[in-house]
Amino acid sequence: MFIHVTKAKYLTDYKVWLSFNDGTEGEIDLTSELYGEIFEPLKNKKKFKSFKVEGHTLSWSNGADFAPEFLREQIVKMA
Repeated sequence: MFIHVTKAKYLTDYKVWLSFNDGTEGEIDLTSELYGEIFEPLKNKKKFKSFKVEGHTLSWSNGADFAPEFLREQIVKMA
């Protein structure tokens, strides 16, 4: 099955609630993932909050995105 994000909701700080097409859902904290040229601008919470579900994952207008498999794995680890 091709995993993809179906819904996303901003929670607080750098935390997002996600739902996936396989029924997995939960919270993810992306604080430790916001490094490197493409992700550094997302440390600005206003920019971070501006994500969209696009191309089967979370994406931002500056081109930043995360693989949906990575996002799902992080939720599963937290559970």
